Amino acid sequence: MNAETRMPGSECREANSVLSGGIGMSAQTLRVPWKPSSGRAARRALVASLRDLEVDSTVVGEAEIVISELVGNAVRHAKPLPDGTIRVAWTVRHGVVEVEVTDGGGPTIPRPAPRSVMAATGRGLRIVRGLAHEWGVLEDRAGRTVWVSLGGPSRRRSR
Repeated sequence: MNAETRMPGSECREANSVLSGGIGMSAQTLRVPWKPSSGRAARRALVASLRDLEVDSTVVGEAEIVISELVGNAVRHAKPLPDGTIRVAWTVRHGVVEVEVTDGGGPTIPRPAPRSVMAATGRGLRIVRGLAHEWGVLEDRAGRTVWVSLGGPSRRRSR
């Protein structure tokens, strides 16, 4: 099934759910505007999807924190994709949730900031790293993707 609908605020949602012969997989993609309020839309869509799929509540809570941080970072530290959006995607396979956020890239590579008691910001990716089973950054001509695996190992390997 493949569907595309308009959401409030010019958000474009594409959903693709696949459940094949006992594999138990679901994949969804959401495009949100490159603006701070998009974190809320992405978070709500992700949480609703994971609850519908009966993903473990601990993993749902972790995914909610991770998506908020990654979308916020994309807005603060990167450019939008050429169409003015950020692409948010997630896949659920056997209880393992992989979340991806793709933006137009920025001047620095995402990495956790060093520990600092005095810094007012910079803790987000440290939190993501603490929650993630695995995480990584992929770059190509289209942009930069930060991905996180929650609830178990990823189907890919970090570089």
